[in-house]
Amino acid sequence: SQHNDAFLPTSDGSLHTATNNSGGIQGGISNGEPIVLRVAFKPTATIRKEQQTINASGEATTLAAKGRHDPCVLPRAVPMVEAMVALVLADHALRQRGQCG
Repeated sequence: SQHNDAFLPTSDGSLHTATNNSGGIQGGISNGEPIVLRVAFKPTATIRKEQQTINASGEATTLAAKGRHDPCVLPRAVPMVEAMVALVLADHALRQRGQCG
């Protein structure tokens, strides 16, 4: 499988995975490799730019949103993702401590 990360010895006697295709986590456990993840955000619901569309009769028209406009989430994306990753890792550390002491 393309997600199979075989462990290989290094010249100093430690182990590492051949590819890290699993993103550093195998079976819910960190394998010592860097943790890699992907993130997706949904687009903002309202934008100020006029858009071409059709009305209920099928005629071409222009849609221009008025009122509140959602800001771009991009400047806040990195701190949001870092906070969520920290929260999930802390949650799992507490679960481990609660189960195993």
